[in-house]
Amino acid sequence: MSDALLDVTGLTAGYGPIEVLHGLDFSVADGEIVVILGANGAGKTTTMRALSGMISRGGTINFGGRSIGGMRPDAVLRAGVSQVPQGRGTFTDLSVEDNLLAGAYTLRGGTPGDDLDRWYGVFPRLAERKDQKAGSLSGGEQQMLAIARAMMNRPKLLLCDEPSLGLAPIITQELFQVLGDLRDEMGMSLLIVEQNAGLSLQLADRAYVLETGDIVATGTGDELLADDTIKEAYLGVVS
Repeated sequence: MSDALLDVTGLTAGYGPIEVLHGLDFSVADGEIVVILGANGAGKTTTMRALSGMISRGGTINFGGRSIGGMRPDAVLRAGVSQVPQGRGTFTDLSVEDNLLAGAYTLRGGTPGDDLDRWYGVFPRLAERKDQKAGSLSGGEQQMLAIARAMMNRPKLLLCDEPSLGLAPIITQELFQVLGDLRDEMGMSLLIVEQNAGLSLQLADRAYVLETGDIVATGTGDELLADDTIKEAYLGVVS
């Protein structure tokens, strides 16, 4: 997709001599929600780490018309890509507010205070707990904090790695509503990797299915939800 915000071609990555990703091609358009679906071990987290510069990678990664494939993580952040890592990655001994301020360290213009007010408005529970240590929050609140902290960087693209991991179903639904609102109200582009196929495909504009380091299916969220093979493999529905 030549006009994509994120355009990835032939992405390879791994750990030492072990190659996990075998040449992935995918894209995210401006204002689009794209989901990469796959089971444990499919390579989802490796994909996110490769995009954010946390591991060495091959292939081409273009973002906003420029190559970011050789950039270190801090440069990828400054380019406008923020990641919500698997397991949330909050600084548990710091307060909620200090976690948020840590997310703003790359800002060059404006004041972090403006962004604090904005995200406290989106996540009122964080405002109520701004002086608490992040480690004292519930799992759902920590995930909200991780999203807000990533958004403090004012990214153009938000990478979310297994946002539903360890959360109760009702909290997961609330969280996915927030992710949808980021796109619908702010025009944010999102790339989400998930195991929760049903909920993530309902949210997605487009989706890719990743299996042992290769993309094996792609389509709109609705198309994959209607695919009997996908339903049987990822939704537990046998036609």
